[in-house]
Amino acid sequence: MATSQLAALYITVFLLSMSTSTPTLAVSVPMTKPGCSTHCGTVEIPYPFGIEPDCYINEWFQILCESSTGLLKPLLNSMHLEVWDISVAGTIRVTNPITFSNCSNSLVNPVQTFTLEGSPFLFSQKNRFTSISCNEIALLTSSDGYPIGGCLSICDNGSSLTPSSTGRILNHDSCSGTNCCQSTIPLDLYAFNTSFQKLNDVKIGSACNHAFPVDQDWFMSNSINISPAGEIFDSIPVVLDWNLYNYSPPALSEDDHFVKSFHCERIQNKMQPQNISTRCFCSKGFQGNPYFFLGCQQDECGARSHICQRSFPSSVSYTGLGLLIFLIVVARWLNRVIKKRKHNKSKAMFFKQNGGLLLQQQSATGEVHVEKIKLFTSKELLKATNEFNVNRVLGHGSQGTVYKGMLEDGKIVAVKKSKIVDGGEVGEFINEIVILSQINHRNVVKLLGCCLETEVPLLVYEFILNGSLSQYIHHQNDFRLTWEMRLRVSMQVAGALSYLHSSTCLPIYHRDIKSGNILLDDKFNAKIADFGTSRSISIDKTHLTTLVKGTFGYLDPGYFQSSQFTDKSDVYSFGVVLVELLTGQKPVFLTPSGEWSSLATHFIESMEENSLFDIIDARVRVMKDGGKEEIIAVANLAKRCLDLNGKKRPTMKEVAATLEEILLLVTS
Repeated sequence: MATSQLAALYITVFLLSMSTSTPTLAVSVPMTKPGCSTHCGTVEIPYPFGIEPDCYINEWFQILCESSTGLLKPLLNSMHLEVWDISVAGTIRVTNPITFSNCSNSLVNPVQTFTLEGSPFLFSQKNRFTSISCNEIALLTSSDGYPIGGCLSICDNGSSLTPSSTGRILNHDSCSGTNCCQSTIPLDLYAFNTSFQKLNDVKIGSACNHAFPVDQDWFMSNSINISPAGEIFDSIPVVLDWNLYNYSPPALSEDDHFVKSFHCERIQNKMQPQNISTRCFCSKGFQGNPYFFLGCQQDECGARSHICQRSFPSSVSYTGLGLLIFLIVVARWLNRVIKKRKHNKSKAMFFKQNGGLLLQQQSATGEVHVEKIKLFTSKELLKATNEFNVNRVLGHGSQGTVYKGMLEDGKIVAVKKSKIVDGGEVGEFINEIVILSQINHRNVVKLLGCCLETEVPLLVYEFILNGSLSQYIHHQNDFRLTWEMRLRVSMQVAGALSYLHSSTCLPIYHRDIKSGNILLDDKFNAKIADFGTSRSISIDKTHLTTLVKGTFGYLDPGYFQSSQFTDKSDVYSFGVVLVELLTGQKPVFLTPSGEWSSLATHFIESMEENSLFDIIDARVRVMKDGGKEEIIAVANLAKRCLDLNGKKRPTMKEVAATLEEILLLVTS
């Protein structure tokens, strides 16, 4: 028997010996209907809300208990909002959509209408409309545009809303009209719009502005983290009142005790008189949930409080009381020791499972120095990503999901949560660490560290602000890549690949070059990412692999057929990226006849038929700085990269030099 269990047994025996003259405390009352789940994670789910069918009163009150992040989290299915807590007194706290203006964080909800119209929910007056802004009037308007509230905040002398190196903390003490303001919200509010208006058209700095209703009780006792760029990463709760329309209380019975246990009252909405809801309460001396049969039970402590005061029999000496206290202290200490031991054992197991031993072996060979790689704790990264909140997701890849995070020092990072299924994928994870530890190039994303003590391994990279090249080529975007920018990005990628192929101790082949793995920083310089499938190749190796890996549409046909990967395979993939930049087409696309076609094949055929400009992206054709001769030169280079005979393709060093010459012609 474990020591903590033994101590608990001693305490139980001791307490039982005293129970003859000690009354029993009231039993906790049920808050859900029989047979229904009581909790989702740590959140209690009382009726009329519920998880399983027949456990909630109607579809508006259905709770989804989802575990996509590894932790159980309740979602209000009808509104798709994360639930913080629910009270049978008629309130529910949910994660709050945040309105922003002039911010770079594309993950935060844009300016929009937040509506609860048609639902049994409305915004509680326990909330306060809060604006974090500088020289801005934050307006709260009805869905038809009529002003219903708002507040004004002015700038301080330090312009604290402008980007800083460390970020800042906001709490109720610092929300007094300078950079932050608050106002009450109207009664019976179902929907609202938010917008910002400059004070007297004064434009100071480039502040990132936010507006949102927030649970004032939560705001008074918590703080909000604001990033160096002025962006809010924390989840913020808002209180909603919930109402039961056309509700019939639990059927009365002849049991007088039951009839007296609860009472209900009808409440009319002052703004919408036709909406009459029912609110029920447990009667005085009862506690529990009044919304189902026998949900309210007698509260012995409330009715006769003296029976809840535990008194020890006179026969119990001070020695016995001291022994009890001693046993409780020992049991708690043992429990902490055992929990810590289990936690350390789990971390050691995960370290081994996630390739820690393999990483140490790589270090022993001199390929990588573990001491140069920062080992983050799971606690650090959980806090940085708000427990891997779905609102922090930057993107999904074949090897995992990438989240945006903020470290304690205010540094913004990208955290990749790997999808580890078997040992082979663990090898890919460790391989990425080994590869990136050897690379020091301005156009390759920088690895900051990793975490091996969690169930799945985590990699921490520098945060690249402007997303992937693919987003700017294939998706509608207000910002357009000019011809010069397209050439510069392609030249930077080619230069980085040339460095990997010929300037490292051992040649490194990326093996998954694509526009989605090319990131753009704040100045739209290229950064190559995702080295999970990359390889360092010795001169005497054949480069044979047992499993072809890469992205369809970018794969070298020769590699696909022979499983032999060479530096010219990266050249082929880069050629597809060049064609993407020229045509704006995806590497595999649907033709007007409804058939899938390879962009590389379609491009080569167009070149041979002298119809190149029929497939050139209109955004390239209309650019004044995109001369016809330069476009043809890049197209000819792409055609050479896509040669089916790998030996005839240029090296990445030659590709980079050619692109540099073309760029000089454009900029001269």
